[in-house]
Amino acid sequence: MDITSLVIGVLAGVVAGGIVAYFLINMALKAKREKVIKEAELEAEGIKKDKMIQAKEKFMQLKEEHENAIKNRERKMQSNEDRFRSKESKLGQKMEEMNRKDKELSNLKDNVAKQQEALEAKKTELAKIHQKQVAELSKISGYSVEEAKKNLVEALKDEARTDAMSFIKEIQDEAKINATKEAKRIVIQSIQRVATEQAIENSVSVFNIDSDEIKGRIIGREGRNIRALEAATGVEIIVDDTPEAIILSCFDPVRRETARLALHQLVSDGRIHPARIEEVVKKTQKSLNEEIIETGKRTCIDLGIHGLHPELLKMIGRMKYRSSYGQNLLQHSREVANLCATMASELGLNPKIAKRAGLLHDIGKVPEDEPELPHAILGMKLAEKYGEKPDVCNAIGAHHDEIEMTTLISPIVQVCDAVSGARPGARREIVESYIKRIQELESLALSYDGVIKAYAIQAGRELRVLVESEKVTDEKSEELSFLISQQIQNEMTYPGQVKVTVIREKRTVNYAK
Repeated sequence: MDITSLVIGVLAGVVAGGIVAYFLINMALKAKREKVIKEAELEAEGIKKDKMIQAKEKFMQLKEEHENAIKNRERKMQSNEDRFRSKESKLGQKMEEMNRKDKELSNLKDNVAKQQEALEAKKTELAKIHQKQVAELSKISGYSVEEAKKNLVEALKDEARTDAMSFIKEIQDEAKINATKEAKRIVIQSIQRVATEQAIENSVSVFNIDSDEIKGRIIGREGRNIRALEAATGVEIIVDDTPEAIILSCFDPVRRETARLALHQLVSDGRIHPARIEEVVKKTQKSLNEEIIETGKRTCIDLGIHGLHPELLKMIGRMKYRSSYGQNLLQHSREVANLCATMASELGLNPKIAKRAGLLHDIGKVPEDEPELPHAILGMKLAEKYGEKPDVCNAIGAHHDEIEMTTLISPIVQVCDAVSGARPGARREIVESYIKRIQELESLALSYDGVIKAYAIQAGRELRVLVESEKVTDEKSEELSFLISQQIQNEMTYPGQVKVTVIREKRTVNYAK
């Protein structure tokens, strides 16, 4: 009984101890949990404050950047506004000056009209006096007016003939004395006034070689290789004493580049003979055409212009090999496009249309066939043909005032074209007349029946004409050379003399299979 009571008491103590321990542990855990929660809340509050501070700093930074951007834009707009006001003021002054000159011109016309009336009256009065004097002289001399005139004319003829012969002899003697001196003076002045740098830069390329031994291989036996290369490319190849260099001369940069690439491939390959030359030239022309198209595409991608017709892309690529007054035409067109986009954006117009018109404004300078039209009108017709919008077509056609401007884009293109061409260093001498004369020489020769190709070389001092052997005989080739030279002499203006060479060659080709 005592043991049972003892066990029960022990169990009751254990249970009571467990209950007390449970409550104590719960209280400890609760205190710890509250402490952790309080620490977490304090940490969260600190993080929240840090984030709010960072957000405020970021907001202040963005606000400052935005205010700076607004200030820069306002400063730029103010500068543009001042510039436009200055231009407007200058235009106003010019208009006033023109109005003043118009008034002066009108007054001058009135004075001229009055003087003309007075002059007519005096003429009438003098005619009456003259008739009266003639009648009195006829009565005194006993000669009629017609007889007196006839006698006077005969006397004057003899006197004038004698004086003229004497005068002509004096002029001839003086000309013989001064001819040599005057000719030297004119030549020296011409040399001083005409710069050769532009002609060299626009018509000559230098092809570098490793050794002078390659020159002999390029010339070939009796010069057949160099003749075949010149005939295939239309480029004059000058092999002289210049060490490790060959000069390629031609006014057309596409032909010159074709010849340079073909020479590079021939020299690298080592096989240089007429058949191989023709094959390499054809491949080079094909690859160069592909490069022209790729250049057009890359230019449009760089400028962000899309949807151009493939023919227009090709024309843009050809701009790379054309210069306008010494300025590369592709670089000029890209510059005009960017200027147009900037100006259109500032004026609140569509910058994409302006950029498109600026890039295409000179495409009339690069067609493969060049009709007798101003390049602005030709470019407008090409743009219309290949589906460009009327705004773009009008801007192209009106940028040299050939047609009336009907859109706001047109004066922007005209102004940007002038800005690009007038900036310092953009252009040098005018070569348009030189290029036109070279093209006219070739076109004149191609107009004759039987002519396959014509190449103007040596800066237009020689014209080489290739004819079909089936249509043109040896005798007719001599006649053709004479006819072309006579037409050049009668219809064209050129310095010095032009040598016309007609080349007739017959080839027989068969294949062994």
